[in-house]
Amino acid sequence: MIVIDMLNPYDHQDAEALTASVERIVGPLADLVGRAHRREDVDLVYVNDNHGDFAAGREDIEALGRKGRRPDLVEPVLPPPGCAFLPKVRHSVFFGTALDYLLRRQGVETLVLTGQVTEQCVLYSALDGYVRHYALRVPRDCVAHIHTDLGDAALRMMERNMGADITTAARCLPSEDDR
Repeated sequence: MIVIDMLNPYDHQDAEALTASVERIVGPLADLVGRAHRREDVDLVYVNDNHGDFAAGREDIEALGRKGRRPDLVEPVLPPPGCAFLPKVRHSVFFGTALDYLLRRQGVETLVLTGQVTEQCVLYSALDGYVRHYALRVPRDCVAHIHTDLGDAALRMMERNMGADITTAARCLPSEDDR
């Protein structure tokens, strides 16, 4: 399971539109992260924009999000201890990162993509995962958009063009009680 760009200071041009969407997903995503972290059969990986700071590591990026305008949207989805964390510099989680190498070493075949922004980083990451022959699963209640229509279109594109399973957090990774 990949959590994309959730450590966000929300100080950019589209922040207001994005935060409205993030407010709706932060609860389901926090729950999904917790379930994924407790399961031994799920590799949990955070990939987050480095916000132009090429010296920034996990702690720096977490601190930037916590000190930003909406720490209430960052705190519930902070990376749990022991999960992989990769900084990225562009839209796709694969661009300039060791993600593919990490996933191949772990024998991962299916990517669960969560986070923001559905019509940007999630979509581009899905495409890059698809061309690398990963199966894709996207819980619609765990991805945030800036523009509703573009977010919906991106989900349709992932489903139709990449064979992504567009699902919900509950169906995507059932809790121990539901299995």
